[in-house]
Amino acid sequence: MRNILMVCVTSLMLATFSIAQMPGVGAGGGAQRPGRTLGDQSGEDTRATVHEEKPEIAAKKAYTAGVKSIDKAAEFEALASQTPNADKKARALEKVGDAYNRALDQFTEALRNKGDMVDAWSRVGYVHLRLGAYAESVDDYNHALALKSDLYEAIFHRGEANLAIDRLDDTKSAYLELANHEQGLAAKLLLSMRKWLADHKSEAHGMNSAAIDSFEQWLKSR
Repeated sequence: MRNILMVCVTSLMLATFSIAQMPGVGAGGGAQRPGRTLGDQSGEDTRATVHEEKPEIAAKKAYTAGVKSIDKAAEFEALASQTPNADKKARALEKVGDAYNRALDQFTEALRNKGDMVDAWSRVGYVHLRLGAYAESVDDYNHALALKSDLYEAIFHRGEANLAIDRLDDTKSAYLELANHEQGLAAKLLLSMRKWLADHKSEAHGMNSAAIDSFEQWLKSR
């Protein structure tokens, strides 16, 4: 009986020793993950790199979503302009506002992750312009043009926003710059300026009559 017991104990000790020698099993019996050791610097560096890329990726995704929202707003604007039904027009215009507000949130998210994203600044300026937030639009375009000064589309739209809040000198400066570099956009801004003049000649909207007359003379020389 004693011999049988000794054989069993010996077998158990050999089995325990064999398990301890197996790959991936520590002295304490806990399994270790293959391919990683404690303090593996390469793994830590990889995680850091991924973390650094996250804001850039988030900014790009938010920007792409914002562009799609602007496109959707344009579709609803076209629908509103084409339908003769008053109720359908009202619903379409409501969807226009929803799409632009969604785009505003998306571009704001892009800029929260990447504050020097010039295209996002330009797009959010356009959204503010379409929503009638003209002073905010000017500020957005100022940011965009500080990052890239030859964005003529931004200069044009900033000129429109300045015109909407009666900043005539800034609008004239935009026109002169566009006339030197982008005559098609200059012509479009000139049309908007003439429309502004016609509107303010019929009703001053709080503008000084002398300022309106001076602006008219300036436009006649263009």
